[in-house]
Amino acid sequence: MSESRNVFHVLPQYQPLMRIVGLDADAVFDHPQIVAWRKLPDRENCTLDAEFDGKKTRLHIKRYLMPGGTAARDEVKAIALLRDAGIPTVSLVGHGYLPDGRSFVITEDLASYRDAEKMVAAGTPFETLLEPTADLAAKLHEAGLHHRDLYLCHFFAKVDGGDVDVRLIDAARVARMNNFLTRWRWVIKDLAQFWYSTTTLPAVTDEQRNRWLTRYADRREICWLPRLRAAIKAKSGAIARHDAKLKKSQPTRNVSIPSEGGAA
Repeated sequence: MSESRNVFHVLPQYQPLMRIVGLDADAVFDHPQIVAWRKLPDRENCTLDAEFDGKKTRLHIKRYLMPGGTAARDEVKAIALLRDAGIPTVSLVGHGYLPDGRSFVITEDLASYRDAEKMVAAGTPFETLLEPTADLAAKLHEAGLHHRDLYLCHFFAKVDGGDVDVRLIDAARVARMNNFLTRWRWVIKDLAQFWYSTTTLPAVTDEQRNRWLTRYADRREICWLPRLRAAIKAKSGAIARHDAKLKKSQPTRNVSIPSEGGAA
């Protein structure tokens, strides 16, 4: 999709910040303070750190580089789908596109939340995250939505004593499961992605994976758990093989978001 002019939609509360940092649609692609920490052929993930209202503010910018696509619009719609379904996720700051077809989405930083995969790798017991992530996955599917990238790293968590707050990020591919015949195919793919991502963490046991799936199934009143588990494990194996190929062909694909103020 192409337009004859730049388009930049910004939520009202962020318009002063855009003026302070000098960010318009063109500048999203060449602003000197924007750090691109992951570069793929079709998109770039970036951060922008700035001072706003006396405090440090970080924005996350996803730049879509391929002309003629609808990726930014699709992601904005996907964030709205999650929000309308009551699925906690990132907050949209703005989005837009250029006449040449490039587009972008800007979201808030989840300050004080951390990537759940990194948390477990750093020593947070998976037990702490087991029920909240299973419940959120069940809520997602019960709402008739699928994520298509439901890896543990796309759950961001904040632990405060006994309270665990979890949000689901990377909504670009979230969509409705309108076709009943393919609904369970998408559910199994989502659950297999989560299952596979936990197998890369030595701290997560098979017993915990099985309890996670049982919790999910209980929340959705699924009575054919053995069949579901078998389908998930088979799909997880296929994902593992595909992931190994991707790591060879796109070694920067899974680069982590830099820490506050850092660069990658």
